[in-house]
Amino acid sequence: MHRIAIVSEHASPIAQAGGVDSGGQNIYVANVARQLAALGHRVDVFTRLDNPYLPEEMDWDLGVRIVHVPAGPARTMPKEDLLAHMDDFGAWMANYVATRDEPYSLIHANFFMSAMASLPVARRAAIPLAVTFHALGRVRRQHQAEADRFPDARFRIEDDIVRHADRIIAECPQDRLDLIELYGADAERIDMVPCGYDHNEMRPMDQAGQRAELGWEADTFYLLQLGRMVPRKGIDNVISALSRLRKRYGVNARLCVVGGEAADSSTGDAPELARLKAVAQAEGVRDYVDFAGRKGRRLLSRYYGAADVFVTTPWYEPFGITPVEAMACARPVIGSDTGGIRYTVVDGDTGFLVPPKDPDALAARLALLAGNPALGKRMGAAGARRAKRLFTWEKVGSDLAQVFDELVPGTVTSAARPAWRAAQRLSA
Repeated sequence: MHRIAIVSEHASPIAQAGGVDSGGQNIYVANVARQLAALGHRVDVFTRLDNPYLPEEMDWDLGVRIVHVPAGPARTMPKEDLLAHMDDFGAWMANYVATRDEPYSLIHANFFMSAMASLPVARRAAIPLAVTFHALGRVRRQHQAEADRFPDARFRIEDDIVRHADRIIAECPQDRLDLIELYGADAERIDMVPCGYDHNEMRPMDQAGQRAELGWEADTFYLLQLGRMVPRKGIDNVISALSRLRKRYGVNARLCVVGGEAADSSTGDAPELARLKAVAQAEGVRDYVDFAGRKGRRLLSRYYGAADVFVTTPWYEPFGITPVEAMACARPVIGSDTGGIRYTVVDGDTGFLVPPKDPDALAARLALLAGNPALGKRMGAAGARRAKRLFTWEKVGSDLAQVFDELVPGTVTSAARPAWRAAQRLSA
């Protein structure tokens, strides 16, 4: 068994998902750490100290310890402002690793800044480095243009990481292709392991019962959008599609938006929330859009279960955990034909893929589902089967453990790698 250092500089496992910089990566790191520990590995998660009252080390789960790294002010900061503190992060971590009685077997860095801090640590300790980028700077710049606050230096840093990391973990086929075409990555050093979902949290549930719990109307077609409230998530596109669905197709529909900084969205609007409310007002559907605010993980399955369809139409999406969770709850998904959603959602089988920023195309697909409940049920059932087959956290943890076994000398035979790659291709 290995001693594994997971590095996630801005996304702590103990942060509540749903804020501007807390979402899929937090969930990923938390669940990967748990699964690796369940397989017998010992895991330390290194994350930046963002609260002065947190201890340097804390036992978080069985076999998982969190190490808080002092780097920059001990407060929450936008991740774009953390780049200047990564040298301090890496220096502190290098000293910590060097002074432990028992060495680490490998480092798994998450996001480019974690990899930047980890690369010299791995070299100094002579241990392998695996990297999951979660998002690539050149892809982000293509889609966000001037809204991307990261400096151009990110591209050089990512190039260096791609050249020197022992293994790169792509989360979907598009991620792998982007690494090869935009960064010149060596295909032989890329493995594909997706994100996952918790089958104990996300499972098919009785829709009528969930609607009663939430106070939703039984005879209304409900759309659900769930995730971080940032412009690139395309929530305005869903609002515009709702307007067309009601006016053009005559569907009695509502949209529930879950996510944001506050648990109650009526207690003051963040800029993006205020903008989205204005969009709903301009589209004439303000009375039909419910901003539910941030919800705890245990409540999310209720929202998935109560909805008729889950909708996610971001400009781009490196992976996207929420479509997988919705599928696990047996809900059809309509998502952008981009990035990881193109991999998780099978067009015409588990839902539909539509172009981002195209409310007309989205409204047409929504109308099709609203007029054919049996189709929605078939798609939901197909999605639940696909999620269970490919995307449980247990499978993700097992697949990552196989990758890590290959990196640690003496753990796996050289003959295992071709078989592992063949299995990956078949599962895609």
